[in-house]
Amino acid sequence: MQPKELAISCAGLALDKKALDPVILEVAGLSSLTDYIVIISGTSDRHVQAVAENVRVELKQRHDIRPLAVEGMDEGRWVLIDYGEVMVHIFQPEVRQFYDLEGLWSEAGEIAPPATETAG
Repeated sequence: MQPKELAISCAGLALDKKALDPVILEVAGLSSLTDYIVIISGTSDRHVQAVAENVRVELKQRHDIRPLAVEGMDEGRWVLIDYGEVMVHIFQPEVRQFYDLEGLWSEAGEIAPPATETAG
């Protein structure tokens, strides 16, 4: 799966669990760490954890894609799933606002997330 497809799939799988406000940023050329950043909100610690788990499990089951690392699952305020060329950030709204990754990467191009729930 190409990185852009993976980023869109991650956003779609998050939306399947009723995640909010998906943003996909193309940071290739701006970052040496990754090509795409997916930013999503959940409504509570359990919701953030459920969204993150759905993304991780569904990509593993459907495409045999496993993350390089997952951080923040215990707290559920901000979960980072690192797929190398794609990094998925799932935030509670106040944490997302505080860190303002969209503002930090304001020079990045934006990719349209899936309009509706998707099968990933």
